[in-house]
Amino acid sequence: MAPVAPLVTRLKVQLKLSISRLRMVQQKDTAKAKQQRREMAHLLEANKVQSARIRVENIIRSDITTELHEILELYCELLLARSQLLDPPVLPGGGAPTQIPLDPALEEAVRSIIYAAPRTDIKELHAVRALLVEKFGKDVALASLEGEGVAEKVIKKLRVETPKEELVDAYLTEIARFYGVPFGEEETLDEDDDEPSGGVAEEADGEIEPALEAEPGKAKLSKEDEEEELVKATPPKKFGPQSPLRVVPPSPSTDNVAPKLKLPGSAAAKLNKTEIKKPTKKDDGPGGKIPDVDELAKRFAQLKR
Repeated sequence: MAPVAPLVTRLKVQLKLSISRLRMVQQKDTAKAKQQRREMAHLLEANKVQSARIRVENIIRSDITTELHEILELYCELLLARSQLLDPPVLPGGGAPTQIPLDPALEEAVRSIIYAAPRTDIKELHAVRALLVEKFGKDVALASLEGEGVAEKVIKKLRVETPKEELVDAYLTEIARFYGVPFGEEETLDEDDDEPSGGVAEEADGEIEPALEAEPGKAKLSKEDEEEELVKATPPKKFGPQSPLRVVPPSPSTDNVAPKLKLPGSAAAKLNKTEIKKPTKKDDGPGGKIPDVDELAKRFAQLKR
């Protein structure tokens, strides 16, 4: 009969399995949430707002569960990285205690996993919880189940409650904006449609007709006019060197559906400095120095001759 592996070794194996399983579940839930968001966009496009408000609650609950899995994955990685703290100290007689006191560096992770594992469908997490209870004793498990030492964000994600109306509206607004579907803009659109009606008629009486009359009278531009047009032309926005600074925007969550990017003072100043220098800086192109607008106008005039 093969010897039984030490408890810490079995715990490490289950932690690695839990991390892999949590990542797979997150990928599956993310793909499913994309499909659900597409269905919400179709409902909003069909003007079925009440149905969309009810069904979007499933998306909110799925996002909350995905965020919980991300937190538990981080706790599993933390326990795996600090696994040396799980090894029991050697007693003077050569033995080792079966139960050791809970280290403060592991307390939040251990108690949060013990509290959250029974409320999830991840079997590997259930095995991790059983090994942690065996490792630290039933007193720690009972106190953890009552919420002692458990992270507040874990308790909040596991709390079963109806989403607030503001959160539902924020989700629907963000889905409508992403898929280009109108939502919550009926009143503003009606006001905008009423106001410009008189203005268009005035323009039709005063400005549009003269413009139409001037259209057939346009003749070929002379060389001087072409040069003036070239001088007035503005280069494209992406002309010239680009800034090497690339910042990934933050991902949305149930706490902040539409997060905004905030750069620290030094990074923002650096970005503004590079943006200011862009139009004045001249780099050498593949064929030498990039000509300015006047030189381009002269070249066009010589080619036309």
